[in-house]
Amino acid sequence: MSAGLNLVEIFWSVQGEGTEVGRPSVFVRLGECDLRCAWCDSVETWKPAKACRVEQEPGSGRMQSRPNPVSVEDAVLEIVRLQAGRPCLVSITGGEPLLQPDGVLALATRLRESGSRILLETHGLEVEAMARVAPAIDVVSMDWKLASDVRRESDPRKGEVADFHDAHEAFLSRAVESVRADATVYVKVVVTTSTRDDELRTACERIAHIAPDSPLVIQPVTPSGPVRETPTAARVLACLTLCRETLSDVRVVPQTHKMIGVL
Repeated sequence: MSAGLNLVEIFWSVQGEGTEVGRPSVFVRLGECDLRCAWCDSVETWKPAKACRVEQEPGSGRMQSRPNPVSVEDAVLEIVRLQAGRPCLVSITGGEPLLQPDGVLALATRLRESGSRILLETHGLEVEAMARVAPAIDVVSMDWKLASDVRRESDPRKGEVADFHDAHEAFLSRAVESVRADATVYVKVVVTTSTRDDELRTACERIAHIAPDSPLVIQPVTPSGPVRETPTAARVLACLTLCRETLSDVRVVPQTHKMIGVL
């Protein structure tokens, strides 16, 4: 059993992204991330949190603070309470959840025993951690980061940085081979005004090599932080056309929870 989880928040809402969009979900947001995405709307997750917020009633937005770390048992109790007798999708997100693999595995295992489906949202770099938690995950939502907008914490703040293609390809390969037969893996790529055709094409070629039937979700960026604008409709459709040259299941799904104004 893990000694505890570093949590940022637990709350009930609707899944706003990816292939599970629209499903009622309990979100479990973990602290700490080793990437710096230009559009990140939860910069408070970059570092481990001293305390976390737990929603008191499903969908109320009323939060109560509690200190970290939070035991897996206590987290399970809070999640089950928010489900109010109707087990639903549990989205484990961050930050980067796979920086806490023991806690994620213990949490996901317990929740699946209580009837929940588990979605893991990950930046797609922690290969061995993915293999460890895979048996307890129902849906892997893997980001494919593009160096035009994403840096590692250790990278300089300015100038070009190394791309993520090799690391993502290794992660996707391990994820596909590690998950249960009834689990699904999809890839999400955030498209901004800085996204280049060459990096998007390379990502699609790598995905096609490893998992040609896995869905690719193109997510037009929601302006946040230094990112002030979203790609035009014409640009989004051009990206869709480019990706369909290589992959058969490509979808455009914006952040719908932002549109309806929920967490």
